[in-house]
Amino acid sequence: MDAAEARTLLAAAQERLARGEWQEARKTFEAVRPALEEPEVLEGLGLAAWWLDDADAVFEARERAYRLYRQRGDRRGAARMAMAIAIDSFHFRGQTAVARGWQRRAARLLDGLPEAAEHAWLRVWDCELALATGQDAARVREVAAEAAALGHALSEPDAEIMALSLEGLALVMQGAVEDGMRQLDEVATAAVSGDVRTPLAIGISCCNLVTACEIVRDFGRAAEWCDRVRQFSARIGWGVLSSVCAIQHAAVLMWRGAWSDAEAELERAVHHLAGARPSMQEQALVRLAELRARQGRFADAEALLDRVDWHPHARLVRAAMLLAGGEAQQAADQARRFLDQTPASNRLDRALGAELLLRAELALGRTLDAGAVQDIVRLADAVGTDPLRAGARIAHGLTAAAGGEHEQACAAFEDAIALFGRAGARYETARARVDLARSLLALRRLDAASAEAARAARVFEELGAARDLRAARALLDAAATPRAGTGPAPTGRLSPRELDVLRLLAEGLSNAQIAKRLIVSEFTVKRHVANILTKLDLPTRAAAAAHAARQRWI
Repeated sequence: MDAAEARTLLAAAQERLARGEWQEARKTFEAVRPALEEPEVLEGLGLAAWWLDDADAVFEARERAYRLYRQRGDRRGAARMAMAIAIDSFHFRGQTAVARGWQRRAARLLDGLPEAAEHAWLRVWDCELALATGQDAARVREVAAEAAALGHALSEPDAEIMALSLEGLALVMQGAVEDGMRQLDEVATAAVSGDVRTPLAIGISCCNLVTACEIVRDFGRAAEWCDRVRQFSARIGWGVLSSVCAIQHAAVLMWRGAWSDAEAELERAVHHLAGARPSMQEQALVRLAELRARQGRFADAEALLDRVDWHPHARLVRAAMLLAGGEAQQAADQARRFLDQTPASNRLDRALGAELLLRAELALGRTLDAGAVQDIVRLADAVGTDPLRAGARIAHGLTAAAGGEHEQACAAFEDAIALFGRAGARYETARARVDLARSLLALRRLDAASAEAARAARVFEELGAARDLRAARALLDAAATPRAGTGPAPTGRLSPRELDVLRLLAEGLSNAQIAKRLIVSEFTVKRHVANILTKLDLPTRAAAAAHAARQRWI
């Protein structure tokens, strides 16, 4: 093949790449390479291999292209390859430090050159990497705005659209939800309507919108865009985008109570990404661990979380599991560490941690700073979605119940049930019914408490939420005690601390769990349990729990 033939074939390869004919483009680039070992050939080959998820071929081609551009003295071309290798290092190999090293190399190569498209893309990929690693949303917003302005000035629509998408996502994370969602809707619409050339920019822009929908729990909008993204990914044959969309769609399915469908989506995504983009499994693994925890499969959830221990949301799932298992102090510690590691500008992530910390602190019998609840309420008001408003009402109800204000708590829990129900959140609605049943039980409205607990139990049974089901059934048993009298029976010779131990024992907690809850030694709890059984003349812990329920001490 002579040089003229090679250049004709190179043009054909680039046309096939532009049409999305990835396999044919790759074959053509490979045919050209022996006759024309130039960086443009290697750059095209690397991109074709990228779409085909061939990591080894991607790195070999792009690293060779980088060296050839450097030998030619083309700093822009070398910087372009450095940026590509940076993102590949993160997505294919999970190498954050290596990715940042390549980004810094790209920045140095571009330093001092007239502004060009590569300068806009450098900022875009900086933002993408920062958000993927949980960095400050305020800084991402600032850099994304610079990238969008530069992309617009240079007539580089793909960089501009991606930058606007990242800026919108950062706005949402900061709590400026109305502005952020409006921008994301506009960008995603532009992306799928032909204003953007490259499939990569289209896919990422749409995924950022769905991510924002998840953050604010606008699952109706998320479902609409998931459908559009799936159609697009099927059309261009981008399996990775389909898997990422499946992870996002699983969140919608979990919310709506379609747990078996969510499980299937997540398992498929994990399997596919394990071969295509191993580091992109992380969100799927965290979400699957969350589902396993809800199913009461704590050992399976822990095994999944061990694979993504560094992920910030893994800490939240662990905290929820610890709290469900009666380890409130450890749950509070995990929630605090999450909050310590989450930048103040990432307000919606911080709200998730604050809700968990509230439950853990109240479980420990501590009075929480009123400001913490107000922060949750203010954020819910600012965002305006029913699920976040429901979460704020739950926070208010839990705080009121902890202070003995069960009438107020009931009103708050009823509001939460209505809001969660309107949002189609079956599991969250059932959990709110359990909270309501506890306050109704405290008010001795036993029939109403029984009705709420029974409704919750039916949902938990249908979903397969084993631990929640046991808690609901325990409330049903407690509500089934004799109705005579106007209040609980006298506690006899039990001390206040023994009564605390008895109540926790009746919840099914072990001595170790009770010790952690009350911040005493396990030996002290064992002594209290022995005293309780002696004073009540009862043979077992189960008998003591049943006696406490009959006497309405719990």
